[in-house]
Amino acid sequence: MSYFAAAVARGSTGWVASELDLTGAADIDEVVDQLRDVDPDADVALLFVESDDSYLAILRLDQGEDLRVFGSDSVFAEESRIGALLLGDVKAPALEIDEVTNPPAATGDEAAPPPAAGPDVDPVGDPELLADLGVSAHQLLSLCAHDGLLPADVTAEICQVLGCADGVEELRE
Repeated sequence: MSYFAAAVARGSTGWVASELDLTGAADIDEVVDQLRDVDPDADVALLFVESDDSYLAILRLDQGEDLRVFGSDSVFAEESRIGALLLGDVKAPALEIDEVTNPPAATGDEAAPPPAAGPDVDPVGDPELLADLGVSAHQLLSLCAHDGLLPADVTAEICQVLGCADGVEELRE
């Protein structure tokens, strides 16, 4: 599986972006060390790992500690070594994807909006990991479930909200 791993760290001078190479990482602790090394003094550091235009994993460190993880689909852990490395020990999210893709029917005469996509994904981890940065759990799960959005598109949307889109886009070039 091919992948793209972009780390962004927010310190006193703003966001810094760096591409990480995870091929030699033996465990999640080594990945966390690489993320921490992007800016050891960062208030928050995020790692976006996109794999084969199918899967997205997001890792978050606050103050270099307290790892939180989200994965767009549990299958990523089954299909790839990097997916297993990042998501192997992660549990299901508190919010189910069905709650986002099949919202309750509207009240009154309004028709319920059509679902963004069928719940063909099984997200895992903490969908609230970006909530304090402006991306709610519902938004994150909706992006991951939206038919036609690639992991790169989801990363771009999130980074746009966070204010670090230019740095991540430069890494892609």
